[in-house]
Amino acid sequence: MATTPSEATYQRLLSALESRIPKSRLITDDVRRLAYGTDASFYRLIPKLVVQAESLDEVIYIITTCGELLVPFTFRAAGTSLSGQAVSDSVLITLTDDWRNHDILDDGKKIRLQPGVIGADANRYLAPFQRKIGPDPASINSCKIGGIAANNASGMCCGTAQNTYKTVNAMKVVFHDGTLLNTADPDSVDAFRKSHQVLLNGIQSLCADVQKNEALKQRIQHKYRLKNTTGYALNALVDFTDPIDILMHLMVGSEGTLGFIAEITYNTVIEHPFKASALLVFNDIETASNAVTALSKTPVSAVEMMDGRALRSVADKPGMPAFLPALTLEHCALLVESRASEEHTLNSQCDTIMSALSAFEIPEQVAFTTDSGTVATLWGIRKGMFPAVGAVREAGTTVIIEDVAFPVERLAAGVRELQALFTEFQYNEAIIFGHALEGNLHFVFTQGFESQEEVTRYGKFMDAVAQLVAVKYEGSLKAEHGTGRNMAPYVELEWGADAYQLMQRIKSLFDPKGLLNPGVIINDNPDAHITHLKPMPKADDLVDRCIECGFCEAVCPARTLSLSPRQRIVLYRELSRLEREGSTDKHAELQKAFDYLGVDTCAATGLCAERCPVGINTGDLIKKVRTAKYQRFVPIARWTANHFDTVTALTRVGLSTNSAMQSVLGEKAMGSMLNGIRKLTKGKTPAWNESFPRANPYKVAPTETGGTKQVVYFPSCASRNMGNEVGSEEKRSLTEVTISLLKRAGYSVILPQKLPSLCCGMPYDSKGMNDIADQKSQELQAALWQASQEGKIPVLMDTSPCSKLSKEKFEQSMEIHEPAGFILKYLMDDLTIKPVDETVMLHITCSARRMGLADTLLNVAKACAKDVIVPEHIECCGFAGDKGFFTPELNEAALHPLKAQIPADCKRGFSNSRTCEIGLTHHSGIPYHSILYLLEEVTA
Repeated sequence: MATTPSEATYQRLLSALESRIPKSRLITDDVRRLAYGTDASFYRLIPKLVVQAESLDEVIYIITTCGELLVPFTFRAAGTSLSGQAVSDSVLITLTDDWRNHDILDDGKKIRLQPGVIGADANRYLAPFQRKIGPDPASINSCKIGGIAANNASGMCCGTAQNTYKTVNAMKVVFHDGTLLNTADPDSVDAFRKSHQVLLNGIQSLCADVQKNEALKQRIQHKYRLKNTTGYALNALVDFTDPIDILMHLMVGSEGTLGFIAEITYNTVIEHPFKASALLVFNDIETASNAVTALSKTPVSAVEMMDGRALRSVADKPGMPAFLPALTLEHCALLVESRASEEHTLNSQCDTIMSALSAFEIPEQVAFTTDSGTVATLWGIRKGMFPAVGAVREAGTTVIIEDVAFPVERLAAGVRELQALFTEFQYNEAIIFGHALEGNLHFVFTQGFESQEEVTRYGKFMDAVAQLVAVKYEGSLKAEHGTGRNMAPYVELEWGADAYQLMQRIKSLFDPKGLLNPGVIINDNPDAHITHLKPMPKADDLVDRCIECGFCEAVCPARTLSLSPRQRIVLYRELSRLEREGSTDKHAELQKAFDYLGVDTCAATGLCAERCPVGINTGDLIKKVRTAKYQRFVPIARWTANHFDTVTALTRVGLSTNSAMQSVLGEKAMGSMLNGIRKLTKGKTPAWNESFPRANPYKVAPTETGGTKQVVYFPSCASRNMGNEVGSEEKRSLTEVTISLLKRAGYSVILPQKLPSLCCGMPYDSKGMNDIADQKSQELQAALWQASQEGKIPVLMDTSPCSKLSKEKFEQSMEIHEPAGFILKYLMDDLTIKPVDETVMLHITCSARRMGLADTLLNVAKACAKDVIVPEHIECCGFAGDKGFFTPELNEAALHPLKAQIPADCKRGFSNSRTCEIGLTHHSGIPYHSILYLLEEVTA
């Protein structure tokens, strides 16, 4: 193994990398190294350097440079891995968003993917072909293909037949010396056979040694009768004869210790359109295990087992079956799913499955159903178990999830003894669930590492688990989560000396200098699993439940600019720790960095809560922090709230002045002047761009009253004040268009009294000024309550953020709609729509997503235009109220993928938030307007 490099060596490495890679992607400061170095495991290693690689050429250069200087390095995709295989105390190489390319091949029967593609996106690309990739890990909405392949991740329906090992078709690999092999390219393969004959000969020697050792060969075959990801994929040595095939399959599950998977081509599998699920409760583990054996001979796609403690952990959650609270700890449930290409086939399969269970007593059940709501609830039971433990754990502890596999015929006995270990080591909260068809069980428990006693308890527990699973039952200590650091000390115990020596030889063949992810899979330290443990200090009730899984990161608009929600929490925890320890200087340094990275650049949209398994809204924490940070501005804010009509009038004057000056000076001179002023004021004045709005010249007035159809219209302060950008072909403001559309549909429009002084409170809420936000919300509620005749008349708010906040804050019951929801419910049937024959872009706002209105907005757009494009990887535009003016880099980072996705024939886009549309217009190069404009046009 390589020795630890000196500081001088790291400086030479940094200098070399700076010649090819921009400094902005070479992370050396203490704060971001800590934040970016954190993954989902319970280990902490802080990298000396984080390199954000943009291209294959950069990766090759990084690898070769590290190799020349003998500097260890580790690759990371999404960092959702659980076993410590994606942390480093040397060089951590992460991938930018430029690694998300894909190609559909052979009518969807194959798909070529770069390692930065999120697993769920790959399935979305394949959906039109009714295909999907085989692996289906629970983290598929967040984890990336690089991690899926490098860990041989599987999942609930994948089993052993559809994992990466079984479905890989081709691969691009970068080796320790920077050589690139493309197994799909005969020329690349031929060149590699010549240049790397020693490696290929070594692989053939491994195969020959296995063939000569019958006991070892049989052990390998036995081990892969089960799900097994412990160690290297030794089955490649018996499944294949061509060393290129063996090499490619050894890369699967190698956790970045043998090379870098730069691209992978999968043979895809069928995604059946018809699915049915059932929840079947049995009296005990033994009966349920016998039922699994019976089910294995029927057309089931998945059988998930949940023990009594697991069922109890979710029994009190909303929407659960009524019988769950009455179940005892002895009960055991099976969640069964069957899939088919035809509905009648599915019905027949369900009958067959239940017939196979006719001899079993099933005291409670939810019978087979295809109802999407019920199916979602049933799978919600299974998916909610991990977070259920995480949500109730003691602050300062972490959640550990392990996955083992027992021979299916010994599943019940294995579960019983595992439960006995929980009792022996006092893990009384531990639950068991898993993929029963493969005997693959997950067990979840909470663990603190703040005292040596706790560390010792965990170490002895894992020793006992290893003896039980690997020795007594000859099972797998890792069935799908990867070996990592956590199980590295037990690889030889599970496999035996001969097999472990094979693995050591594999490591030496592929990584002779020992630089690729050292300490993972092969580790000489018997205490590696209890070394470098991550602290989880108590910080705030809002985020103490965070398990740092990273599921939130894919939807965060700031993730490529500053920090993701996970990383914000990591730093906030560190701030809390430093404060308690009295480390004043370090705390001050970290606080200064966190003010920008954590606070100023957080959009606080709450999208992270939608992905978080324990429901944490990191935006709530940031708004709480802002409460203290902006305290000195509260008097000014309160004055603006009390004189809101004056403030908005002055805003219109400012926008009118801006328009006039822009017309006189021109865009270039205007931008130079105003952005120069912003530079002088150190960002205290707004950033200017050509998409800055004009003042709204339209005076909103109510239409005639007394008609049979009435609506209360609340134009937001943004739409009341802002027209479209200077130079826009659309001269009408949103308020004018909305009134016109409502009148056309036959509505009498009612405006709330004292409209100029009304605001939903969003500008104050986003800054943590809760009292002022509540004041404005209550004023608006009172005005709308009166205008709607105490909730009898529906209310239309013309921007989605206002409607979302009002729905959350209002105490009186009113029917409040943003544009798309109101259109779908009230306008579609009253207007004749002639869709435009063009392609339009659609931005679904974060507020619409959080209100569950994404499909509503999309359906409205599809009714109005021939082709609607929702761009990928933009969950939030990052404009975030006024942040688009004062922190424009957030808006820019969030919308970075947008422009490249706009077809040449697309000339405009639509959304349902006025401020979002300003940023969208600026960064897309095409005008964005409210969806109300489009409906008004197609019904004219």
